[in-house]
Amino acid sequence: MAKLCVAGSLNMDLCVETPRVPAMGETIIGGGFFTSPGGKGANQAVAAAKLGARVAMAGCVGNDAFGAQLAENLRASGVDTSHIRVVENAPTGIAVILLHHRDNYIIVDPGANALLTPQSLPDPLIAASDLLVLQLEIPLETARRAMELARAHGVKVLLNPAPARALPPDFLALADILTPNESECALLTGLPCDTLAHAEQAARALLALGVPHVAVTLGGNGVLYSDGGGFVHKPARSVRVVDTTAAGDSFTGALAVALADGAQFPQAIDFALAVAALTVARKGAQASLPCLEEVQEFIRDEKTC
Repeated sequence: MAKLCVAGSLNMDLCVETPRVPAMGETIIGGGFFTSPGGKGANQAVAAAKLGARVAMAGCVGNDAFGAQLAENLRASGVDTSHIRVVENAPTGIAVILLHHRDNYIIVDPGANALLTPQSLPDPLIAASDLLVLQLEIPLETARRAMELARAHGVKVLLNPAPARALPPDFLALADILTPNESECALLTGLPCDTLAHAEQAARALLALGVPHVAVTLGGNGVLYSDGGGFVHKPARSVRVVDTTAAGDSFTGALAVALADGAQFPQAIDFALAVAALTVARKGAQASLPCLEEVQEFIRDEKTC
């Protein structure tokens, strides 16, 4: 069984459906409000745990109702929460999500996530893991230190460089696997990613930094990936899209599980695409993440069609 350490964010998602995105200063009537446990780190931890991995998470929440709910939801999903700190001087992180047809618009207030410091990282936990999973909703210096610890212990690092921001080359070079989306890949490289050819050019720039594996997620167009050789484009599965909120997180969590279990990169990509397809067919973040049995049944049904 794969052992994963996820160091990252925990947020409560505050979601509302909107018929359109409001203009500056405009108020419109939406509907369908709901709250959902989220945060890129927590989403990826839950995705991996529901797929059968042993997952421990390092992170911070506030001493409030949202923090308690997030920690309990992780435990209920099979995630070890003993390395999640409750802090007194910040609220639990939140994300305000506008759901518009098949897309979403997200604003994040990091709250307690900003207090995950390099000194608070669980070195023994990272050392005992098969793979370290990171995102960028925690301080950059903390993410860098986590990757340095993993490298010192011979543990591979999967970095999901989200939310999008420019990063120094030496930071990116600490990762073994990168999973940016189009906008993140464009910001990382300074190159456009609006076509498949452009995305390949930008991904080549990431490989040139010394990153062994790159997978650029393309939303409804699937994924473009390379393990240092040529590039392969895999289309997304054909499903009815309901909510794309946790699509990238489910892909990253599934990819981490498959790689930690010893799958080759192409097979791991196929598995992750199947998980992402099931995720976008449901509403919510962690609530939409499938278990291993559902994924296996989905793959079997595809093969018999």
